[in-house]
Order: sequence, then C-alpha cells, then structure tokens
Amino acid sequence: MPTLPTHRPRRNRKSQVIRDMVQETRLTTHDFIYPLFLIEGQNQQLEIHSMPGIHRFTADRLIDEIGRCVELGIHTFAPFPAINDALKDRLAKESANPEGLYLKTVADIKRQFPDVVLMTDVAMDPYSSDGHDGVVDADSGEILNDASLEVLGQMALAQARAGADIIGPSDMMDGRVAWIREVLDQNAFGHVSIMSYTAKYASAFYGPFRDALDSAPKKGDKKSYQMNPANRREALRELALDEAEGADMVMIKPALSYLDVILDVKNHTNLPVTAYNVSGEYAMVKAAAQNGWLDGEKTMMEVLTSIKRAGADAILTYFAKEAAAVLRRG
Repeated sequence: MPTLPTHRPRRNRKSQVIRDMVQETRLTTHDFIYPLFLIEGQNQQLEIHSMPGIHRFTADRLIDEIGRCVELGIHTFAPFPAINDALKDRLAKESANPEGLYLKTVADIKRQFPDVVLMTDVAMDPYSSDGHDGVVDADSGEILNDASLEVLGQMALAQARAGADIIGPSDMMDGRVAWIREVLDQNAFGHVSIMSYTAKYASAFYGPFRDALDSAPKKGDKKSYQMNPANRREALRELALDEAEGADMVMIKPALSYLDVILDVKNHTNLPVTAYNVSGEYAMVKAAAQNGWLDGEKTMMEVLTSIKRAGADAILTYFAKEAAAVLRRG
C-alpha cells in the first residue's frame, strides 16, 4: 500500500476561520489611492463610456465625491484634469495658472478636507496642444527632454503652492525627479513628497484614461520616453536613478500585466512601492462582468489582492470606492 502523505497543506484550509488566520495578504482602504477626473462647469457628473461606474466631475461634485469616499475610509486621492483645448499650448502654460481649473480645485479640496492626501500629476499632456508629456520640437517632432524639465518643475511648484501633499511626475523625462526636488526645496516645499512613476510602460491599457481627458498625442506615440513593455531589468535602472535623485516613493504603471516588475522593484528598494491599476485593466473587468463572463466583485478583489501580493504598498485604482464598500461589508 502506498505511504500516505505526512505533510497536508489542506489542514490550513479546512475552515474559514483557519483560512483567515493564515492569510498572507490583506487589503485595507489604507492601500487605496483613488484617481478622479475633473472637468469645467458646475453641478455635472458624466459617466465615462469606456469606464463603467467612473465619472468626470465638475469641481463642486468632485468635492462631494471625496466626502463620500472619506466616509468609506479612503483618504488619498489623485485628481486628473480635462483641460479646454483653447487653454492648451505647446509649453503647457495653463499647468502653472493658480486660477486655472486644476490648481484652484486642489486648493479648494485642501480647504474643505485638510486631512486628505492629494497626489497631483506632473506631466504636460493634459495641458499640451501636442498631447505629449514633454515639449515637442516643432520641426523634428522630437520630445525635448531638458527643455521639458523647466516646465515640469514650474508645474510641480504650482501644485505644491496649491496644497499638493505628493507630487507624481508621470512624464518619464530623464532627470525630472532631481529637478523637481531641487525646485521644491529651494522654494520652501521640502515637506512635499515625490512619488515617481519609476517604471511607466508604453502600454495599450491607457485608452480609456485618454478618452476621459482627451489627452492622446496629436502625432506619434510615447515610446521614446515611456518604457518598452518587453523590458524588465530596465525598471531597476530607473529605480536606482529615482532613488539617487530623491524620490520618496516609487510607482509601477500599469500594475496587472507587470506584477513581475512590482516584485523586482519591491525586492530592490526600501522605499514604499505603489502600482497603478490602470483604466484598461479596470475596463476589462467591468466589460466581462457586464457580459456575465466573470463575477465582477470577486474578480476585482482578486486583482487588487494580486497587486498587493506582488509587493505594492499602495494601489492607485478606479476600483477604490467599490472595493472599500466591499471591505466595509466584511
């Protein structure tokens, strides 16, 4: 008769209480950063067709939404603006306008909710007439790295003045973390954190986000500055540079297709690691759930758990509000 197994992992799965006791990864609302979309106007909340359940809000309705999220236990938010085309130019000057939609709303949020944490986005594309994250050479179409740093630094400084707690440079220009850190420190904003988009890939999963902000490039693509999806080791080079330049936290974007990169980065840094569960990843789950192909709620929680299990200390996710309600339910 064959020898029966001595080691039986199933003993640790035999009841819900035991499964809960030995669970290795736990999600909480403290893990979530909730991205929000801001538009001009008043008293409007417009659903984004490619992101079911996600809306673009005017400032007044956005502040109401933050209040609802705070009641669910979400306290960190990442607002993104949809800027009127008439205000866009090749140098993204509107990004530093203290009376503009974005900075004025950031200041209003901090006045009404002084204890929430706001992570603001530093990249030119929402404000650029070219739709790129950096300055575009008018003749060659090249994205000019060093010329972009001056714009990004002034954008970051304006956001800090408006009340941003964390600056999130998502542009992927070389040297921008050091540049922004120096600008902030020289202007008495040494307390403002930088969460660098350390490994931001030129991904196909950004489509719904660009729909929401109308921020797609007018010509070309972003492959000369965003990373090749085939590259893994390159993320560690970007990590080493961001650490040396003064980043306080680092981020991988997207998350779900880059769990290996999240793990690599986690294993090579003592900085907090965040991951962006991007719009396309959200839209896939929602579309499948609407068609009855997946259990949307269970899939959502499994996706978020997988990102945290891979090593993310915090997750930017459009699921934040929905997941917070599930966690509250228990």
